[in-house]
This record gives sequence, structure tokens and C-alpha cells, in this order.
Amino acid sequence: MASFLNVLVATVIDSLAGLVGIFSLYVSEETLRKIVEYMVAFAAGAMLAGALVHLFPKALSLWPHAPIVAILGFATFFLLERILHWHHCHETGVCEVHPVTTLTIIGDAIHNFIDGIVMAASFLVGSATGWITTALVVGHEVPQELGNFSVLVYGGYDKKRAIAWTFFSQATCILGGIVGWFFMPLWLRGPLLAFAAGGFLYIGASDLVPELHKEKDLRKSLRYFGLFLLGTAFMIAIKVIAH
Repeated sequence: MASFLNVLVATVIDSLAGLVGIFSLYVSEETLRKIVEYMVAFAAGAMLAGALVHLFPKALSLWPHAPIVAILGFATFFLLERILHWHHCHETGVCEVHPVTTLTIIGDAIHNFIDGIVMAASFLVGSATGWITTALVVGHEVPQELGNFSVLVYGGYDKKRAIAWTFFSQATCILGGIVGWFFMPLWLRGPLLAFAAGGFLYIGASDLVPELHKEKDLRKSLRYFGLFLLGTAFMIAIKVIAH
């Protein structure tokens, strides 16, 4: 049986994926802008595939009423965006930071909290299972966090603020590991996964994909489409490898 120390080390390693945006401090603003534009396309595919291929099927296997909670998650994120948009833009007349940034942080924090719970549950089975699960989680977190970082910069955050919030939302994995090891009832994993899946579906379909439609140049749009497919394929590949 694995020890809690293994869970703590694994979740700290996973949290370091949230610092992937540090690379942006060493590139020019023009280079970063181009990277961010393309990573938004990658993030859209990864978010939709992550929700539909990873989170939702797992939630459904754990809890038969997962579709209801996924819809609730989708609706909740819609309401949150409306409230945030009104608060940030309507009252002031300016909208320097797009509401999708806050939604991305919330959704990612929930997702990583659940990852921590899943990792803790895996270590409860055994050390080998725990480390295999950790490797798979970290493997899909690095590109996803790069995508999330890109979304925050695209939505109006400066680079340092985006790095800080990406790391903060990733570090909830540590809290999830603690809760999963000591406190979390197993039945709650399904509803939490379903809620996060609905939230990511909303972000991908309602915020990121529409941003890609704003590009008028056909060749650039085709590149976006290719990166969208790449993000989708990457998440599917992780699913295949996991099985």
C-alpha cells in the first residue's frame, strides 16, 4: 500500500505543469501573440475532447446520473459568464478582461482538484497504479495548461498574472490529493467529474470556437482547424494509451 507521501509528491509534480507559461517571459510580445492565437485553437480541441473523451465517460461509469450534472455544469458556466460579463463590462462600459478567463480558472481548478482525488484513489490501490496514473495525468496537463495560459493571455491577462493564475488553478490538485486520501467519499467523484465536463464543454464551444471564427484569412483558418484537430487527437491518444 502506498503512503500519503507518494500522493503529496505526485500532486506537487502535477502542479508544476501550471508553470508552463514561464517560457513566455523569454520571447517577444509578437512571438507570444502568434503562439497564443494558435494555442487557443489547440485548447478548444483539447477542452472539448477532454470533456467528452475523458471526464464525461469516467463520470458516467461512476454515476448513472452524470448527464444531468453535466448539463447543470454547462448551465452554471453560462450563468457565471453572464454575471461576470455584466459585472466587468456593463457597469464600467469597458471589458478589458474577457469573462472566459475567470471561467477557465474555475473550470481548471475543479478539474485539477478532481485529478488530485483520482490520483489519491489510485495510490490507495497501490504504488504502481498511482505512479502510472500520475504519469498519464501529467502527460495531458502540460499541453492543456499551455492552452489555458494562452486563453488567459488572449482574454486580457498580462503574462505574469496568467502564469500565477494558471499555477494556482493547477495547484488545487494538491488539495484534491489531501481530500481524496483522507476525507472524500467515493460517490462524489462522479458528480464532480460530470460538472467539470459540462463546464469545459461550455468554455470550448461557447467561447473558444467562436473566437476562431473571427479569423477571415482562409489559410490561417485552416491552420487553426489543424491545431483544433491536433488538440482533439492528443486527448484521444492519451485515452487510448490509458487503456
